[in-house]
Amino acid sequence: MPAVGAPPTCHARIMTCRPEEPDGPDETLALAKVVARLREELARAKHDSAEAALVERATGVLMGSAGLPAGQAYGALAAAAERHGRSLVDECSAVLAHPPGAEPARARVGRDGIGTDTPHAADGERSAPDRSRRERARRERLDGVPTPGPPERVVIPRGLARTLAQVRSAQGAAAGLRRHLGAAAGVDCVLIYGAAAGGGMDLWGDAGLEPGLAEQWRHVPPGVPVAPLRALETGRPVWLADAAEDADRYALIGGPGRWRSRAWLPCPAPRAPGASVGFLRGSAEPFDRATRDLLHHAARLCGAALVALPAPASAGDAEAATAQRLLDALPGSVILLTPVTGAAGRVEDFRVDAASPGALDVSGRRGKELVGQYVLESYPTVLGTPLWHGYLDALESGTPYEGEPFRYEEVAVGPPRHSTFSVRAVPLGRRLVVSWLRHDPGEREALRLADLQRLGGLGWGRWDPATGGAEWSDQAYAIFRREPSQGPISLEDLPGHLVPADGPEVAGAVDRLLREAVPFDLRARVATPAGVRHVRVVAEAVADATGRPVELHGLFQDLTRQQHAEDELLRSERAVAHQHGLLQAERALASRLQHALLPIPEQSLRLAGLDVGVAYSPSEDGVNVGGDWYSAIELPDGRALFVVGDVAGHGLDAVATMAQLRFSAKGMIITGSPLVEALQRLNTLLLHTGDVRFGTATMIMAVYDPVERCLTWAQAGHPPPLLIRDGRAHYLDRPAGVLLGATARPRFAEARYRLRRGDQILLYTDGLVEKPAEHLDEGLARLAETAAEICTPGAPDPLGALLAPLLGHVARRDDTCVVHIRLP
Repeated sequence: MPAVGAPPTCHARIMTCRPEEPDGPDETLALAKVVARLREELARAKHDSAEAALVERATGVLMGSAGLPAGQAYGALAAAAERHGRSLVDECSAVLAHPPGAEPARARVGRDGIGTDTPHAADGERSAPDRSRRERARRERLDGVPTPGPPERVVIPRGLARTLAQVRSAQGAAAGLRRHLGAAAGVDCVLIYGAAAGGGMDLWGDAGLEPGLAEQWRHVPPGVPVAPLRALETGRPVWLADAAEDADRYALIGGPGRWRSRAWLPCPAPRAPGASVGFLRGSAEPFDRATRDLLHHAARLCGAALVALPAPASAGDAEAATAQRLLDALPGSVILLTPVTGAAGRVEDFRVDAASPGALDVSGRRGKELVGQYVLESYPTVLGTPLWHGYLDALESGTPYEGEPFRYEEVAVGPPRHSTFSVRAVPLGRRLVVSWLRHDPGEREALRLADLQRLGGLGWGRWDPATGGAEWSDQAYAIFRREPSQGPISLEDLPGHLVPADGPEVAGAVDRLLREAVPFDLRARVATPAGVRHVRVVAEAVADATGRPVELHGLFQDLTRQQHAEDELLRSERAVAHQHGLLQAERALASRLQHALLPIPEQSLRLAGLDVGVAYSPSEDGVNVGGDWYSAIELPDGRALFVVGDVAGHGLDAVATMAQLRFSAKGMIITGSPLVEALQRLNTLLLHTGDVRFGTATMIMAVYDPVERCLTWAQAGHPPPLLIRDGRAHYLDRPAGVLLGATARPRFAEARYRLRRGDQILLYTDGLVEKPAEHLDEGLARLAETAAEICTPGAPDPLGALLAPLLGHVARRDDTCVVHIRLP
């Protein structure tokens, strides 16, 4: 991308484009090559001089302490490095951290809990009677160790100095410190704060801090009491090991319970008044003397690394901070450019003040490593090109600039590389939001592969059994919820990161892979800080001629969502099966109870001179048993009683209510109660009956007197009887009546109708006439028409012939009960 700088390493490159002048390409290209060579030489010289200065300081320490000549002191350093199995730079760092023969320094603790690296007073002074026991206990708690006794020798983690010498941002420095000090000092989180231009402090780099918490503490306004500011103002370290007491003095990042011991140490920085680095631990143990000395040494190395880096943009810039939060959620390469103007007010350069995590320049800088870089300082050949003029025009006119794809030559010492880019710049106030797309086939394939891994939850790993080296893809770190600064997990250590129950199986598979090159494909549960992840692990080996593995390849697939979906589906299936079993059992019980209470005769009945047919048809949903019922009996005085009812609802409750109403109705009529009085009592019974209170039901009751051939009937919200006479069918006029259980003061009335020879009466429930998405009147009309055609005087089985067309082609959702009465 043509708007960001070259790296401060020996691999510096410049990306050039051809200016508009026709006679300038050769001169511009030559200039770019010269600049690239000079930058590479400068970067190499800086790197070599930094290491040389470190070696010279350590050599001087040996010369002064051991009285050795310079040559012998250097030889002693080289021999010690070989004996200890570490680089010369690391050996020099260890010597500087703990010079041979020097008196061990102890931290003096003042009243405010701030420590300094000055020696303690003499032993006699330490034991003076004026020092109280309480003060001595307080000192021991804050120091982390009792006052008397020499400190342990500092053990410098291998590679710490080299790592910090090669970082390219404060973020990288924080990650390097956490990676090397995690095991050596129990450090869980590293924060680097620098003084903000307008007061307060800005978070320059962090490792081990959640993005949301980092954003919350990105800028600390002036006046907020925080330990990093205290360390920066006093120039002395702050040791915190009592969360309750510390919370009274300072605003603690993450709250007092997150990190129970903290250390903040000042370190030099590229902008006055400087920076401070914090080491946060989840352990409540105080920092012992050796750990304090190690952190002092690490802070000095961090300060030296920060000196060579550009100062990050101030988090106090609200617009840049807002843009950074927005860019953090965007894919691809997007940056925020701020114009840098000269004395005349003309734009002389652009500075990168925010960058998306995926922003990548040709030198390998990514994301926040780009922040603070200047366009023309790193890419001088951009000046005067269409891209430069496009930036200026967009800034001045407020119109977005979108250039055509153009070719850049990435000039480095050696063969040049050519890349094609498309750049778009959109004004944002007095700034530009710049995005770019690299059209190189290899770059596109890499982006597609990264997107494929991200969308598919796939990550890859590569291990070298001979050297112990390993490499992971970015998505592999995401699957394991592991920061790249922690490095990849070796195959031998992989079982230790799994749920204990899955460890032995994976350990055996890894052992066979390393010894016999036997591939494996397993599913395991990975224990991560964010919870258990379900991961498929596939690995194979590339063997030499003897069958010994020389390279190992692996694939990780995140199956957590799939596993959660499978678990949820299994739970749902079990719940459905359980519920289905309960429903089937309830239906079977209700069906048996219904058949016991409501027997259906196999042939027509003869009651009071009438031929009576009964039919009952259950619903077709196969789940619930309804509350439809009938009663047809001959009374003691020779009359006949016909009752058809329908209880609202289904299941055991409906069957129980049906039985209660059926037997109560028959009992009342047999004992001489009139129809209206019987309905009123049944209504009261339904309103005030225990578990089925507030249930409702419809009912029709009819009494036939054979002497007068008169049918007396009453109804409670039920469909009217259907009379078939002389080939025609019509419904009898309904007397007054409402649902049983609907009101405490119902009104019922009777109606009388005299029958003739050959008349037929149908009493039925609403299941015979109801149909989905159809008005009830349509169903009643269909029943009357069908009955007029089928229920003729000579029909042998009129009821069966009637039900076949009415129920045969309708998906019935309710039970149906029909009583057919015929006067011969």
